[in-house]
Amino acid sequence: MQFGIFTVGDRTTDPTNGSTPDEYRRIKAMVEIAVKAEEAGFDVFATGEHHNPPFVPSSPTTLLGHIAARTERLILSTSTTLITTNDPVKIAEDYAFLQHLADGRVDLMMGRGNTGPVYPWFGQDIRQGIPLAVENYALLHRLWREDVVDWQGRFRTALQGFTATPRPLDGVPPFVWHGSIRSPEIAEQAAYYGDGFFANHIFWPKQHTARMVDLYRRRFAHYGHGTPEQAIVGLGGHVFVRRNSQDAVREFRPYFDHAPVYGGGPSLEEYMRETPMTVGSPQQIIDRTLSFREYVGDYQRQLFLVDSGGLPQKTVLEQLDLLGEEVLPVLRKEFAALRPAGVPEGPTHAARVARRDADAERAAEDARGA
Repeated sequence: MQFGIFTVGDRTTDPTNGSTPDEYRRIKAMVEIAVKAEEAGFDVFATGEHHNPPFVPSSPTTLLGHIAARTERLILSTSTTLITTNDPVKIAEDYAFLQHLADGRVDLMMGRGNTGPVYPWFGQDIRQGIPLAVENYALLHRLWREDVVDWQGRFRTALQGFTATPRPLDGVPPFVWHGSIRSPEIAEQAAYYGDGFFANHIFWPKQHTARMVDLYRRRFAHYGHGTPEQAIVGLGGHVFVRRNSQDAVREFRPYFDHAPVYGGGPSLEEYMRETPMTVGSPQQIIDRTLSFREYVGDYQRQLFLVDSGGLPQKTVLEQLDLLGEEVLPVLRKEFAALRPAGVPEGPTHAARVARRDADAERAAEDARGA
């Protein structure tokens, strides 16, 4: 089981003092969060991709490349790579390059994002969002696996005899998650390729997440990649932790009430009851997170959002310390004890290279036997 932190990189005004971080401070804060996450014992740091205020992470590979030089074991990922508005050729080359820089500590999450205006900014039509996601990923998948690609589609110029450079590290492309909140077509896409499926798991009730994950698992098995239980699933989640629940709720409430994505809707208590958001003590975070497997099954990656809504950097770093000291050790132990044999662990580059080599050896033995 892999545990990590993801950020959307928002510059939101702190409602308790009216301060708003400038772009420089927010970018530097994201780097500090990633470095602290590794120190606190997390496995993954993931960044969103946005091209509009109040967000700053417009260049995930630049950010992750810098973090790669500051860390040693942290898996560097995205919580959204915009497969619809980025050119698949550019994605193929940028993330393969990052793979080499980070010694393989790289994967990425394909998504369509939640900002409609980004489509025309990059010359695309939002009404073609799903077809763009399907076609662009089909090309990206080939670019990482074929040395020379001839290709023609609807949304970009054709390719003739094209080779993306550099080639993926050790001949193994970065692991891909397909992230979605509400689109069954994306769960189907993840299942078709045998890739991972990531459910954001923030805005919707658990019944919705359960249906999406169940669809992905069933279709994963349908396409012959293994049993439904062997499908690779990741979840997001929003947490705020203090040593006692009363302090957590009291401190987090103004940030929830004024957050652009939460404020003006249901109360904090209603939101915690109807969605997986957890604001409370370490034990409450543990109990709620362990409950997720009751409706999605055994899964491979849990990412927590801890830095949005204008929270001060000091508070964010305190969250990482508390989670690392009191939550992660218990979750690791409990999830490991509950995991049945045959359920895969979270994906790593080293494990995927080893599996590739083992598969090749078995194929060679079969050929010799024939």
